[in-house]
Amino acid sequence: MELNINGKVVKTDADPSMPLLWLLRDELNLTGTKFGCGIAACGACTVMIDGEAVRSCVTPLSSIAGKKVRTIEALGSTGRQHALQAAWIVEQVPQCGYCQSGMLMAAAALLERKPKPSDADIDEAMTNICRCGSYQRVRAAIHRAAGASA
Repeated sequence: MELNINGKVVKTDADPSMPLLWLLRDELNLTGTKFGCGIAACGACTVMIDGEAVRSCVTPLSSIAGKKVRTIEALGSTGRQHALQAAWIVEQVPQCGYCQSGMLMAAAALLERKPKPSDADIDEAMTNICRCGSYQRVRAAIHRAAGASA
């Protein structure tokens, strides 16, 4: 099977029913995407598939053939942070940091879909769980990034 991960064609003979998360972490060593709950509830494993935020822990490889997968490793580039990454730092969003890659990917999908989101848009899109409770900082960072990308 051939997959498009972060703009590169990846060939794998993995079981098509394998969750994308395990291909990313165990076979491709893209460990920025985290395992949290395994039931698509927490969002630590969020990646973007064709621009949509998707929970990779329940996404079988068979469902992503022909689609573009983007992980946290491809959010910014070497020497140039994505506007969200910069805003995350300014707003001091991370506490423990475990959920942050999933949060950033969900926020990036939101901004691609809606460049100037309202608080209601953010609340609807950001369903990721943060045990540290950094939700207000996440909202502030998304607004900051939206302003920076204007």
